[in-house]
Amino acid sequence: MMRMNSDGRGRELGSASGKVILLGEHAVVHGVPAIAVGIDRGAHARAIPRDAGPCELAVESWDVELREGDKSSMLGRAFSALVRSTRDALASQGRTLDPCRVEASAELPPGGGLGCSAATGVAVARALDPRATVAEVAERAMEWERVFHGNPSGVDAAVAARGGCVYFERGAPIVPVRPKCDLVLAVGSTGRASSTKSMVDAVAKRLADHPAEVAAIFDSIRGLVRDARHAIEAGDLRALGRALRENQSALAALALSTPEIDTMTTLAEAKGAFGAKLTGAGGGGCVIALVESSEAGEDVVAAWDRAGFSGFVTRVRAQADAYATRQEEAAP
Repeated sequence: MMRMNSDGRGRELGSASGKVILLGEHAVVHGVPAIAVGIDRGAHARAIPRDAGPCELAVESWDVELREGDKSSMLGRAFSALVRSTRDALASQGRTLDPCRVEASAELPPGGGLGCSAATGVAVARALDPRATVAEVAERAMEWERVFHGNPSGVDAAVAARGGCVYFERGAPIVPVRPKCDLVLAVGSTGRASSTKSMVDAVAKRLADHPAEVAAIFDSIRGLVRDARHAIEAGDLRALGRALRENQSALAALALSTPEIDTMTTLAEAKGAFGAKLTGAGGGGCVIALVESSEAGEDVVAAWDRAGFSGFVTRVRAQADAYATRQEEAAP
């Protein structure tokens, strides 16, 4: 998990994890559990005091600068919602939010299914209020997320704030999942951005038009998530790989896969991956492949590179405790 540190000049840096959903995307919006993990790429932000005026936001990686109250863009509305939520929360604690300029950067591709917007929102929330607990940060970042995604499940903000491996069910407490062995993932980009809101809306329409068919798919995903959780806790990578492959088939049945995604999953499995699937919204975005080692992951990434795709390898540590911050949560 990434939280707060210093930039060397006495200014605190807020940071947050990117994420990949191992299983359960889309179904999680409709009450099915999902499993997600934080990755070691994410976002960072720092707040620089201003003498007066509204709060400002500059995102270097997006070449954007704006002010609180800017309604001309989704980012402006998201930042304004987050500032308002932070200011209200601080007021309830007898504190104030002083004028500041927040400088943020993201290491993740927007629209790639890696939680770029949530990681940025969490990092900005931490920069605005370094004393906020993990739960407070995640709650405030949801105001940011709703602007971008309409009806987000909340898993992106939760993982961005907490890191680790988590079992997430909408409306229920997040449960840490502790892997028995390291989970090594190759993460690849199709090079095609995807709108989470558009894809979520498309699945909702499909559910309305074909309720029995989609409900059956969601039920199958529920079983796969359950099986995957047991496999993670038992260290059974082959069983987890099977669950990933079957989840990909279910997502393809919801019309969420693309030729690029199909090519990338096929290449990964040809290179020995236990299983591969899209992660996030689908319709583009990114693919994950579960592999045996970092070297095997690099082989998958090289195969993707030869086919015109890009990627990297990340690792989820065994027994990682997503709730190492319990003491922080209890702090005044």
